[in-house]
Amino acid sequence: MDFKIAPSILACDFGKIQEEIEMINASAADWLHIDVMDGVFVPNISFGQPIVSKMAELNAKVSDVHLMIVNPENYIQDFRNAGADVITVHYEASNHLHRLVHQIKETGAEAGVALNPHTPVELIFDLLEDIDLVCLMSVNPGFGGQKFIYKTLDKIKRLKDEIVKINAGTIIEIDGGVGLQNMEAILKAGADVLVAGSSVFKSEDPTATIERMKNLFSS
Repeated sequence: MDFKIAPSILACDFGKIQEEIEMINASAADWLHIDVMDGVFVPNISFGQPIVSKMAELNAKVSDVHLMIVNPENYIQDFRNAGADVITVHYEASNHLHRLVHQIKETGAEAGVALNPHTPVELIFDLLEDIDLVCLMSVNPGFGGQKFIYKTLDKIKRLKDEIVKINAGTIIEIDGGVGLQNMEAILKAGADVLVAGSSVFKSEDPTATIERMKNLFSS
């Protein structure tokens, strides 16, 4: 089974952020997930453009930037200039999502749309052919270390069925509470990219944990 692992830098030791990114570079991880939070859309504050720019400079993987912010349309070009390869915005944060998706694509980045746990996946079915990635939040956004919401598995299946039905190229990313204990069920439901924060960075050996994740289905 082909899938990607995207460690979330939000869970790293910020006192060793360069070493943490170098560890990801040397690991079997595919992407680096960077959460941008403004303290308004979610009850936490994380990184601005200068920090994202430095992370992207150090990062040898795909820079997967997740904007948990209000008025994301004002910052798309800034984050693309900072090095974002994938820019994901929230369905709940935009009144003009179609326009915003195409604004992202016009910068040359891939466009993602994230849905909070309470938001039905059916609300973005009309946009699937325009979206490169759908990020299903499997915890309430804002903080790492939360438990996976298992109703997400049903959302993944419904979303995957629609993607297959219309023959779209959209991939499904799952963000929140993902680890070795549940990733098989998540992948079998139809996910393509797994964001793993605490399960990677809080483990005794993050590199070995990523390797175990990538080799989950190896005989």
